[in-house]
Amino acid sequence: AAEDPCSFASPSCCLTRHLYLRCRADFGTQALRGTAAFTVRAERDALRCLVLDTKDLQVFKVTVNGEDAKFAFGEKHSFKGTPLEITLPCELRRGQEAIVEISFESSPKSSALQWFTPEQTSGKKHPFLFSQCQATHCRAIFPCQDTPAVKLTYYAEVSVPKELVALMSANRDGEMPDPEDCSRKIYRFSQNVPIPCYLVALVVGALESRKIGPRTLVWAEKELVDKSAYEFAETEAMLKTAEDLAGPYVWGQYDLLVLPPSFPYGGMENPCLTFVTPTLLAGDRSLSNVIAHEISHSWTGNLVTNKTWEHFWLNEGHTVYLERRIGGRLFGEQFRHFKALGGWRELQNTINTLGDKNPVTNLVPNLKEVDPDDAYSSVPYEKGFALLFYLEQLLGGPDVFMGFLKAYIQEFAYKSIATEDWKKFLYSYFKDKVDILDKVDWNSWFYAPGMPPAKPTYDMTLANACVALSQRWIKAKESDLGSFSSADLKEMSSHQLIEFLALLLLEAPLPLSHVQRMQQVYDFNAIYNSEIRFRWLRLCIRSRWEEAIPLALKMATDQGRMKFTRPLFRDLYNFDKCRDLAVKTFLEHRASMHPVTSMLVGKDLQQNQ
Repeated sequence: AAEDPCSFASPSCCLTRHLYLRCRADFGTQALRGTAAFTVRAERDALRCLVLDTKDLQVFKVTVNGEDAKFAFGEKHSFKGTPLEITLPCELRRGQEAIVEISFESSPKSSALQWFTPEQTSGKKHPFLFSQCQATHCRAIFPCQDTPAVKLTYYAEVSVPKELVALMSANRDGEMPDPEDCSRKIYRFSQNVPIPCYLVALVVGALESRKIGPRTLVWAEKELVDKSAYEFAETEAMLKTAEDLAGPYVWGQYDLLVLPPSFPYGGMENPCLTFVTPTLLAGDRSLSNVIAHEISHSWTGNLVTNKTWEHFWLNEGHTVYLERRIGGRLFGEQFRHFKALGGWRELQNTINTLGDKNPVTNLVPNLKEVDPDDAYSSVPYEKGFALLFYLEQLLGGPDVFMGFLKAYIQEFAYKSIATEDWKKFLYSYFKDKVDILDKVDWNSWFYAPGMPPAKPTYDMTLANACVALSQRWIKAKESDLGSFSSADLKEMSSHQLIEFLALLLLEAPLPLSHVQRMQQVYDFNAIYNSEIRFRWLRLCIRSRWEEAIPLALKMATDQGRMKFTRPLFRDLYNFDKCRDLAVKTFLEHRASMHPVTSMLVGKDLQQNQ
């Protein structure tokens, strides 16, 4: 198998099978320091050397089975970090295990960690820390084989100030006073299902919890915990539906954690503890599809894992497919089709932005010398979903295809696989339909940029109202603007409002008079549902409405979910009237932004030195 282009580790020589992590979160120096003890197993004879990934780490000492070992850093790479080369004191034969313990300290500028001062939190009293390791940032916390091809179990002990709570992507295993410092306590965690290290996660803060289901607590700062408990009340129903579709949930607990607004993603499927953005707190549970998505990752992604980031669509395409199957069970098949069509439009939008010849729009891109954070987009999600939805329709419908998906999960659970493994299994499962499968243009689906070679069919029942209203606005002359009224939206759900705005964003910008009239009759400025507000403000900026500039800048900086922050800053930058203000605002906020968001917005605004 080809080695991972995003990692220095060589899993074909040696595998890290278990991690015992002991560390201390130091808010004064903004560093995590401690020891990472790996149980490693030689995969070939006469093994003398182990290479681990690191990024901006200090390493003080390495021992192998308690004996000091020589170590050296290799050459630093621009985004991959620096390989750590450990020389084993005596050689290992194939199958032999050893304990490799490394004393390390992370950097205050670690790309995996965001440290908050008390002023930056909701409560204003205590500091806060969270990690985000996907795709290749675990190496910026501790040395590891930072490739999804390798899975390990872990046990952790984390020392934090005693007024704070620590949580990890694992089951909680108690707490005790820190014997070395009476102002701190130690939290213990155990993850007995093997995971790739991008799923190691840590949060430390003044967190409270509410029980919202038999296996679910929701955690947040005090100010948001009740609102969060209301918003995510459907979690257990979604978990049950997912189990019914995909098989038993093997992780024990399924907790949710609501992070500070700078969290860069909608959600992160950390095992036992999904991380989510507070931008989901719409007040009406309408953005809960993100929860269905993260729940679905408990099977596709966390149990069956992409072997390298080039096969990320195996994680995300299948997860979106499952997420929409859950939505279909809970809210009806027409709703599933409506969400599926919205995904196709999202893909069109992404490909319009990135360009239809751009190689990162391939379903399976080549990531040699490409930072996976740079390649990240909706493509693996929505092109991946479109392929599965197309195959569902080709091979006999939702129930037939779910049979395949369930068998696929059983076949590859606890493993890491590539696209070829998936395709081989598809062909063996549908061996009576090979003639149909052979008609699929696999080469274009996998390796061609731009929109897919075929489009699935979609039930239009819920989309028709959105299409009709968007067409009325697109075709309207100045003299027609009086025909619009607030009654236009009376029968539309928030899902349909999002789609209505998304359709307008696929077209040429509307005349300024049109968006001004739209505000007059629909009062979109008063809507705080993040998905609606984001698209509305983009529409205004694209139509060059200067009154929207402060609102768009505010949304781009009040929260840091990259799905919102990057396009808002990009649109503001492309509006000549406010380019300088956009850059100035970014530079003012840069220090308090998440490191990955800051890097990517910096690239978008051409501010990176």
